[in-house]
Amino acid sequence: MLNIRSGAAAAVCALAFICGTTALAGAPQLKTQAPGWYRMMLGDFEVTALNDGTFPMDLVSLFAITQKQLDEDLSRSFLTNPVEASVNGFLINTGTKLVLIDTGSGTFFGPTVGKLVSSLEASGYRPEQVDEVYITHMHPDHIGGLLKDGKPAFPNAVVRAAQQEADYWLSKAKLAAAPADAKYGFEDAQKALGPYVEAGRFKPFNGDVQLVPGVRAVATPGHTPGHTLYMVESGGEKLVVWGDLMHAATVQFPDPSASLKYDTDLPAAAEQRKKVFADAAAHRYWVAGAHLPFPGIGHLRVNGSGYVFVHANYTTLTLQQLKP
Repeated sequence: MLNIRSGAAAAVCALAFICGTTALAGAPQLKTQAPGWYRMMLGDFEVTALNDGTFPMDLVSLFAITQKQLDEDLSRSFLTNPVEASVNGFLINTGTKLVLIDTGSGTFFGPTVGKLVSSLEASGYRPEQVDEVYITHMHPDHIGGLLKDGKPAFPNAVVRAAQQEADYWLSKAKLAAAPADAKYGFEDAQKALGPYVEAGRFKPFNGDVQLVPGVRAVATPGHTPGHTLYMVESGGEKLVVWGDLMHAATVQFPDPSASLKYDTDLPAAAEQRKKVFADAAAHRYWVAGAHLPFPGIGHLRVNGSGYVFVHANYTTLTLQQLKP
């Protein structure tokens, strides 16, 4: 009996040592998140998704769909309006070039975003290491991160975007002619790109073109006049970075024809989306979206007249672990 009691006492002491003597429920809630980054390999390329933060997206004000349809879409995804939307950028290390696709919001889009640079640094890189920055389009939540304290956040990078996009957003004449409630878009674009233009490090391109080996720009006008997606290919694998080809998974995957009220050309945006969705599902390559739930990388599969987004399976494997 003595030995049994001694063993029980020892077990109680060990449990007290492991759990501590203070009730765990007494610990304060931290209510913080870690910097957002997620890494995967694409052939020989390293892809790092970077989270700029999240913001509330009011689907009622964005989409011209019935309340009944919106309620069904939200219920199917276990969501309520407004939906918390991610802002994502994507860092591509080709082995010879470090390329960032979209820069997040900086200070242009409210206090819950603007964290892309801190996510980049947490992932192990520094802003000065970025060789090239590719912009899908010049809305504030994609270009605001170009600046830090009014200076280039990526001091050694060349910034590239479609010439059609530059001609629209960087035009002083279009800024002057814009309605008062639309001027901010032009002002933000000119502010964000200005230091790079002045330094001779903004180099727009025309049409579909390879920018560095393995990364190709493809024109997809509709959301904006020069909206561009980027095809990344290595070792027989492919990832297409969509930018704002789509915004709300719960609405636009079931119905690719649903365009934002703020698309520059609603019919063109819908046609681009239908074409790109169909191609992604048919060829089963990776896709990455700026406003898909972080990390925003996955695949599409057909589901009736629409699609289902299948998130990337989480991995911790590195290049060294993947190679024999």
